[in-house]
Amino acid sequence: MAHTVDHISGGRLILGIGAGWFERDYDEYGYPFGTAGSRIADLAAAMPRIRARWAAKNPAPTRDIPVMIGGGGERKTLRVVAEHADVWHSFGDASTLARKSGILDEHGAAVGRDTARLVERSVAVRRSPGDVADELVAAGATLFTTDADGPDYDLSMTREWVAWRDAQG
Repeated sequence: MAHTVDHISGGRLILGIGAGWFERDYDEYGYPFGTAGSRIADLAAAMPRIRARWAAKNPAPTRDIPVMIGGGGERKTLRVVAEHADVWHSFGDASTLARKSGILDEHGAAVGRDTARLVERSVAVRRSPGDVADELVAAGATLFTTDADGPDYDLSMTREWVAWRDAQG
């Protein structure tokens, strides 16, 4: 599916993936929920298969499809991020982002990958950019995601962040 979306979108896809946390999703698709550890191990095992499938596709993807892995587990999830991700999606405030970013870089050093340079930092934001943008940028964030839960889909926070981004030049 990612390969198809990559082509349909003209190469704009970022594959966002994680170990899973919502048991109902597993139940609805008939997968065993397992434990957090088993789900993280499954993700780590899946990443080489995903990349191998992309490498074998004809036609090939439009480019190396970036992989965003979300999560903040310091021992296992961040190790998987260090090994496989182009983008790490985090949750929490600037101090949490900075602390866990340091842990990610330690894992990167352990696996021989310069994660400080190769892994972009993304963060979920729930406050206005005037309140948090400067400290998040100082902590290393370069991508910001907003929530727009239905059914009314209030996009006001997204509009604020887009305006902030555009003002950055």
